[in-house]
Amino acid sequence: MTRGRRDVAAERGRLSAVRDGSAVRWPGATARFALFGEVLWVGVLCCVAALGIITLPASLAAGSAHLHRFLRAEDSTVRQFLADFSAALRTGWQAGIGVLVAAALLLLDIVVAGSGLLPGGPLVLGAGILLLVGLLCGLAGTTARWYATRSWRIAARHWLSDARQDPAGILWLAAAVVLTAVVTWQLPPLIVPGVGCLVFAALATSVRERRRRS
Repeated sequence: MTRGRRDVAAERGRLSAVRDGSAVRWPGATARFALFGEVLWVGVLCCVAALGIITLPASLAAGSAHLHRFLRAEDSTVRQFLADFSAALRTGWQAGIGVLVAAALLLLDIVVAGSGLLPGGPLVLGAGILLLVGLLCGLAGTTARWYATRSWRIAARHWLSDARQDPAGILWLAAAVVLTAVVTWQLPPLIVPGVGCLVFAALATSVRERRRRS
């Protein structure tokens, strides 16, 4: 009986997707349980590839490309993930060093401000947290756009342009960053599904329909 209900729900979701056109653009999204499993798998791939620390941007870019292919119902294999990771890492290691240095400085600022040793500690602490969230949003947003451009500079420009035109999308992405950080802080192993969900959120916000300024 439970299985029958799931089949009915899946069929309703498929029909709804066909009606609103999303099944044409994102056919892989109609299989929701498979999509959930793929998001978790992307989290595993990204976490393993990010063990080099400075490889974090490349791992997220490859994960986003992998998930994008799955949503388009294209081949999305580990071999293709590794190929994307290698391509992204050729210049992405520089972005990795930059992100690592910036994150380390912000974390140091947060720790010192939280210790009460600085005057105006709460204000500095709040600013540090906001800047860190902004840094992670920028990283996730840029990596979600790397697949279409294969250029970190152009992907960053697209992220900045979309950020100006779609503030709501930035808020959704910031919420995903905060949620990932919170669940990881509460239970470190949850970083794996958290990263997968973050990659999915960044990809979703990158393809949101938005009005272009003339």
